[in-house]
Amino acid sequence: MSDEAAGAPLRVVIVDDHAMFRAGVRHEIGQRCAVVGEGEDVATAVAAIIATQPDVVLLDVHLPGGGGAEVIKQVLPAAPQVKFLALSVSDAAQDVIGVIRAGARGYVTKSISSDELMEGIARVAGGDAVFSPRLAGFVLDAFSGAVDLSGIDEELDRLSAREREVLKLIARGYSYKEVARELFISIKTVETHVSSVLRKLQLSNRHQLTKWATDRHLI
Repeated sequence: MSDEAAGAPLRVVIVDDHAMFRAGVRHEIGQRCAVVGEGEDVATAVAAIIATQPDVVLLDVHLPGGGGAEVIKQVLPAAPQVKFLALSVSDAAQDVIGVIRAGARGYVTKSISSDELMEGIARVAGGDAVFSPRLAGFVLDAFSGAVDLSGIDEELDRLSAREREVLKLIARGYSYKEVARELFISIKTVETHVSSVLRKLQLSNRHQLTKWATDRHLI
């Protein structure tokens, strides 16, 4: 008999690289399900999931160490019964398709209400697929062949969460000083992140970076 059928609360692991967000989600759902673990990057997420064997993992797409898709790829061979529900601020088609292709059962954005999130967790635990309405179209397009799945998400997942934030602001035309002010970091740190992004993506300059981000609808 399943936990849900027996009346026991669903067991959930929360994976996100922002501690305050994890705390907020735990507060919102903790009265209605059992939060049995947390992860802040790929390594800690995989360890927590394997150790606790939850019913559902709430998984951010962009994580240090390889991204949400990498978590799924590492967990499913060892724990195929675990269900994943992506919970991300991103609504980019590449993010949605990449994590679903890896094995997630659904994808919702962080604007979702607590009640909607709990409903999504229960549905995913029961074997259903759950998507925020706008995102379902991305998946349909992928299965219809309208979206090229080859290599999706792999390049973006080379970047850390902070590098992605810097990338998006630089691609939008922000100066290094404006990026530093926006993210509350030093100009030197911005320069370091930009250099790292260019190296990881094998790009040569800011113009190429902007085109790369634009082609992927990141800005």
